[in-house]
Amino acid sequence: MKTFELSKLLSENAYPGRGIVIGRSEDGKKAVIAYFIMGRSVNSRNRVFVEEGEGIRTEAFDPSKMSDPSLIIYSPVRVLGSKTIVTNGDQTDTVYDGLKKGLSFDVALRQREFEPDGPNFTPRISGILHFENKDFSYEMNILKSNNGDGSSCNRYNFFYEKPKAGEGRFIHTYMHDENPLPSFEGEPEVVTVSGNIDEFTDLVWNSLNEENKVSLFVRTVELETGKTETRIVNKNVK
Repeated sequence: MKTFELSKLLSENAYPGRGIVIGRSEDGKKAVIAYFIMGRSVNSRNRVFVEEGEGIRTEAFDPSKMSDPSLIIYSPVRVLGSKTIVTNGDQTDTVYDGLKKGLSFDVALRQREFEPDGPNFTPRISGILHFENKDFSYEMNILKSNNGDGSSCNRYNFFYEKPKAGEGRFIHTYMHDENPLPSFEGEPEVVTVSGNIDEFTDLVWNSLNEENKVSLFVRTVELETGKTETRIVNKNVK
């Protein structure tokens, strides 16, 4: 597969929607996670990321402007032992609870399907990192309508072992800005992962469409020690 510059993919797409990047740092010593949200409506744009335990949650920036909390208020990132879960919806909790019951990532997600927001039928995109023996592997999953047919759900799971230094995979909800919004197609895209956490955070945030971007979460996990660093950027700042 072709390797893309992440900044190029983002800057050339006004509305990828919500996106997940998972990969390994250039020096090979850290796992890298990024999750961003965008919005076209006032309700979608009225959000911020806030830390919650070892993860994050979305929160209304101005509660008086929140018209519908469903589908936009959730915990995108949660940690369970040696596993970190990142998703674009409340299926984070479905995976978390499923893992506690002994289910695998993809089996837990079989309880869910795309979001009920026809005619878009926004895909549910999810990722999980498995940390073990001072290294990691990861999975990505997408639940999407069958070419816009809301009566059928297509399910795809991708597993990545021994991630390559300086490389990641990028999955997002929409191919581009259109009405209705076309769902992501194909395998998660291969992208470059470069710089330290601050440089990578700046690269992603500055590449997102200025009008539509809302919030960004970036985390690195040092494989030798398990030490984490986290950055959160919110367009809405009090």
